[in-house]
Amino acid sequence: MADEKQVDVEVGGVAADRLRSLIERIERLEEEKRELQSDIRDIFAEAKSAGFDVKAMRTILKLRKMNAADRDEQEVVVETYRKALDF
Repeated sequence: MADEKQVDVEVGGVAADRLRSLIERIERLEEEKRELQSDIRDIFAEAKSAGFDVKAMRTILKLRKMNAADRDEQEVVVETYRKALDF
């Protein structure tokens, strides 16, 4: 019984079909990313029109991505800098 596995065609030592597949997957994901970024911009515009401070919202989102220890460390550093600058 012959092996019926599909073998990638190699061009210059590169599996062309596999490479094409990977590139196409990345392109699809990049398109999805652009669509999501557009949706996020729309939500920020909606928030702004509702009277929310978008800059503060972005700061909150950034802080929520951090773990508690990193967030606490950043707050200590910022407070230290504020005191050093009499701010």
